[in-house]
Amino acid sequence: MALSPQWLDELKGRITLSALIQRTVKLQRAGREWKACCPFHSEKTPSFYVNDQKGFYHCFGCQQHGGAIDWMMEQHGLPFMDAVKELAAEAGMEVPAPDPRAARQAERRATLHDVMAAAQQWFVSELAGPGGAQARAYLERRGLSDHTIRQFGFGWAPDDKQALKKALSDFDERLLIEAGLLIEVEDKIPYSRFRGRVMLPIQDARERVIAFGGRILQDRDGVAKYLNSPDTPLFDKGRTLYNIHRAAAASRKTGRVIVAEGYMDVIALAAAGFEDAVAPMGTALTEQQVELLWRMADKPVLCFDGDKAGQRAAMRAAERSLPLLRPGHSLQIVQLPTGLDPDDLIKRDGPKAMEKLLAEPKSLLDLVWQHERDVAPLHSPEDKAGLKARLLGHVDAIQHPDIRSLYRRELLDRYGSFAFPPRPQREFRGRGGFQRDVPQRTSPQVVSALRQASGTAFRDMLTTAVLHGLARHPSEIHRHADAMLGLAKGDAQLAQAVDFLLDSSQELEPAANSPISVGDNLPPPPDKARFSFLMEGSDPDDAREDLAEAVALLVERPALEAAIVAATRRFDSDPEGAFAEQQRLRKRKLEIDSRLGQMTRKRAAAEAQEDNDAATGDAEVAEQETD
Repeated sequence: MALSPQWLDELKGRITLSALIQRTVKLQRAGREWKACCPFHSEKTPSFYVNDQKGFYHCFGCQQHGGAIDWMMEQHGLPFMDAVKELAAEAGMEVPAPDPRAARQAERRATLHDVMAAAQQWFVSELAGPGGAQARAYLERRGLSDHTIRQFGFGWAPDDKQALKKALSDFDERLLIEAGLLIEVEDKIPYSRFRGRVMLPIQDARERVIAFGGRILQDRDGVAKYLNSPDTPLFDKGRTLYNIHRAAAASRKTGRVIVAEGYMDVIALAAAGFEDAVAPMGTALTEQQVELLWRMADKPVLCFDGDKAGQRAAMRAAERSLPLLRPGHSLQIVQLPTGLDPDDLIKRDGPKAMEKLLAEPKSLLDLVWQHERDVAPLHSPEDKAGLKARLLGHVDAIQHPDIRSLYRRELLDRYGSFAFPPRPQREFRGRGGFQRDVPQRTSPQVVSALRQASGTAFRDMLTTAVLHGLARHPSEIHRHADAMLGLAKGDAQLAQAVDFLLDSSQELEPAANSPISVGDNLPPPPDKARFSFLMEGSDPDDAREDLAEAVALLVERPALEAAIVAATRRFDSDPEGAFAEQQRLRKRKLEIDSRLGQMTRKRAAAEAQEDNDAATGDAEVAEQETD
């Protein structure tokens, strides 16, 4: 359906945006505008403003921006045309007629909605009638209250192939087939899809029934426990979430959305007070469903059973989501105790047990790491190499470059600590009794070989510092191997130095011999390269952390320089965009230089403090001798 800009402007002009938003958000007058705490993210001080004159809202905290149609799409989960229709009805405007074919399709959809509404009424009446006694007893055994049964629209489909067709005889048989209520088989009379099942309506964001799910009363071999409607013009299971029309409103209050595995899980959660719960349609989460979830909350909580099937479902959701990740948007995972679903847990331990699990979810990164670490034995080097390959396979699926880089760094850090744990080492006491780890005195042969391998690689201050840092902290060499090898591509001398460090890591293992200065063994770095991880007697944890940051900065710097060159080349074709990109990149480069300066000052301050401590100690000794 084509809507002209003029018609859309007329629609927006008839809508008072603040009145629309005030239905769900408490606004306060602020001069000519309105303000509130942002409904899109948690905050204590209002940064969300609504301007009726200009017809838009804007949050200065999370940068959400839009008009009336955007509001209906983001806050109510409506597709564009549905949002337009809702606003047009309020404004008293007629939506322009589409082309004839589109008009026929819209008319058929409207008729199908009528069919589904009539079917829902019939299922509900059957549950309440004499034929629904067994179904009512089943729901009672499940612990469902009358309120919950009414709220979720439970019904009953009699075990009769022609009952529904007779009940909906006012509708054409073709419509019943198209709606998925009847099954058509060649040379046979169409018959009811749902028979002998407790029925649940599946509704869209506008609360219209678009499909059904049915459950048998007793599990039987060869019979599906749950049966859903097939895909129809109204229902696409990959783009639908069960209970979204209720959960969308609830999630605006809680700032959360829970994704359970099935309908009954959602109903059990809602009955216990967790009304912000949805479920996919019996399949793994799709990309479209993830996007629907992100409209409701930045980090939806996936709630899976603790058994192997639940773990596999969690990983399938992770694999679908990794390519979609963007800043501020991810998934969180809660795995229930083995053998329990949400209903079981709530009945056994109460809602507080569920709330406790939801308050401590696992991150997506934690899930990937733990699953791949535990999925197969890790006894041999080949096993460990397989773990690394699987982790990097997940990383490569991430499309956003910054998130991909951060995932790579974090997962390789965990892999390095797991695959190359530090060897047991003795301790010695430095000044003040602080225990520090130091490298052993490196053999002259190793020093000579490293000097020869490094060549001109030591001319760069940061590169020099990092190579010295890896030599001083050899347990970190394999942790940063991939980053250094990637950096060394195209630089034969640097590659030779990195290869030598990898080959010599065992000879460089920390030990209990007397402490030495790195300068005793390696070419000294430039005077300006003053980093904590090169400092005598530095705290080992701080040194390793600073070394990791230095490696990250070292890797990012050439990528930034290449991106600046690429942006400069685009000035002729896109001067405005190229300039903005160049400014952003140069700002990041200045941030890197600033951080390096901070690391330098950190070391200088530490040295000054150490000199001061030494002077104080000498004074105390002198005073004691005087006494």
